[in-house]
Amino acid sequence: MADLNDRQRRILGRLVAEYIEQGEPVSSAWLAEHSDLGLSSATVRNILARLEEQGLVRQRHTSAGRVPTDSGYRLYVDWLLGSRRPSRARPEVEARLRQAATVSDLLGHVSHELSQASHQIGFALSSSTPTARLRHIDFVNLEGRRVLVVVVASGGQITHKIVETNEPCESAMLTQAANYINTEFAGLTLHEVRTGIVGRMREERMLYDALAARALKLAQTGLGDETSDDTLHVEGASFLLDELMGGQADSELTVQTLRELFRMIEEKHRLVALLTQYIEASGLTVVIGCEHSSPDLQSFSLVASTFADGERTGTVGVIGPTRMKYQRAIAVVDSVSAAMTRVFEEP
Repeated sequence: MADLNDRQRRILGRLVAEYIEQGEPVSSAWLAEHSDLGLSSATVRNILARLEEQGLVRQRHTSAGRVPTDSGYRLYVDWLLGSRRPSRARPEVEARLRQAATVSDLLGHVSHELSQASHQIGFALSSSTPTARLRHIDFVNLEGRRVLVVVVASGGQITHKIVETNEPCESAMLTQAANYINTEFAGLTLHEVRTGIVGRMREERMLYDALAARALKLAQTGLGDETSDDTLHVEGASFLLDELMGGQADSELTVQTLRELFRMIEEKHRLVALLTQYIEASGLTVVIGCEHSSPDLQSFSLVASTFADGERTGTVGVIGPTRMKYQRAIAVVDSVSAAMTRVFEEP
């Protein structure tokens, strides 16, 4: 708001805050009465006309009040960011996040916390972890010919997969097989483990060691390639649908725009590709409407925060209409991100 004088800044801030709260165009008469500046309606109209010339507000109809543009939202949000204090992790949120047994569970808890607290779509994205190292692998005997393969990697990453075997496996043999894999491969990155296993299985001499051959086969099937994928958890799309059906949505939030967003959520790879752009920016990021590179998101705003735990990077945040309650969304994302960082730093 550097190019605006004090009156213009306060009128714009009051207009944006009121429009976010009520969803109705804000009139000059209302602003004159509630801006605490002691201005007449005529003076406020002149200020609004100036703000409109600068592209910060607009009129949907000639006789209607004004609503903020994306540029108006941007100035308002920049003011919020400039005057805010960093949020602290709330103990009760941190306690709930610590109940997660795996990183995937943690991301699911985070998206839920964000969605419930902001009443927007909450998301948590963890990027692929090429540097994650194998801590240990376990083979657990299940009924019949099934074996549960549990892979524990650095950074608390845990994956598990049920493998069908050609013949029943005794628990003692599975323990020996796991010990073999842990002795040979613990400490290597998961990529190195997969590569090393494939290499050893190609060696003819391994065919003479039945235990090693079975251990390698179980580990190869259990590791697979899924450990290198990005993980995205999304929750809370129903909040946007409720807003639209309840008639409280901004005019830009239509059935068509929601359909495009929901399609993007279903095709997770598209949403991951877009969100990955924001991982490069550290700290808190707010992207508003037309600032999105994808046309499908230009009716929405995004508040996100990055995290890193030494093994992976990721992004948590919320997606909602441009008329979202930015102050609440910023505080929620900041607080949950701080709680997530504490969980990673003090497991």
